[in-house]
Amino acid sequence: MQKKSGNSSGRGQRDLKVRVKKARGKTTAQVRWLERQLNDPYVKRAKAEGYRGRAAFKILELDDKYRFLLPGARVVDLGCAPGGWCQVAVKRTNALNEKQGKAMGRVLGVDLQEVEPISGAELHQLDFLEEGADDKVKAWLGGSADVVMSDMAAASSGHKQTDHLRIIALCETAAYFAFDVLEEGGTFVAKVLAGGAEGDLQKLLKKRFKKVANIKPPASRADSSEKFVVATGYRPEGTD
Repeated sequence: MQKKSGNSSGRGQRDLKVRVKKARGKTTAQVRWLERQLNDPYVKRAKAEGYRGRAAFKILELDDKYRFLLPGARVVDLGCAPGGWCQVAVKRTNALNEKQGKAMGRVLGVDLQEVEPISGAELHQLDFLEEGADDKVKAWLGGSADVVMSDMAAASSGHKQTDHLRIIALCETAAYFAFDVLEEGGTFVAKVLAGGAEGDLQKLLKKRFKKVANIKPPASRADSSEKFVVATGYRPEGTD
């Protein structure tokens, strides 16, 4: 690796940018990805603050704006691996009971793969699409959830439109799961990709939540088409 020279003009020294030499066996795309990771301030912050990935800052920024990870909240994180969102939820909901005088929250993470333990979170290997998954989650929680959140993305096919449709379908499925486990007044947060097929998802959410917002938090990379939907004020069917 090489470092770009700093500014010696007397106007202040710039941060040094890491450059990666193209190594045998690495494609140009792989080299670019590695350079981006090495120079990403959120990657550096995640390492410094003990989070399992830069995605933790996305949920932090969303919660700073919409305030749904409150002390005492019961949270379900779908597709929780590697666990950064759970780490944030544990701190903000007081799941470790570190904030005296504040209600103690519950954080439940589920994923197809096994996830390394996280202090304060209850992690389960589960396909949330399987029959009865919602009942299992409510049994583990001891009741309904206040928040269902998802940073899931379907496996990339390399075709932008196909990937967009896949993640919208995944988000819709997560929304229906949320309808089954959310407490009245609850919140649903999920990643989507901008691309023109979100209309049906928006209609679905607006029927079942009081407010639906779409936002791209600062931690989302500028060149990414991802954004997040934050739906608050869940209305169970029949309560309209």
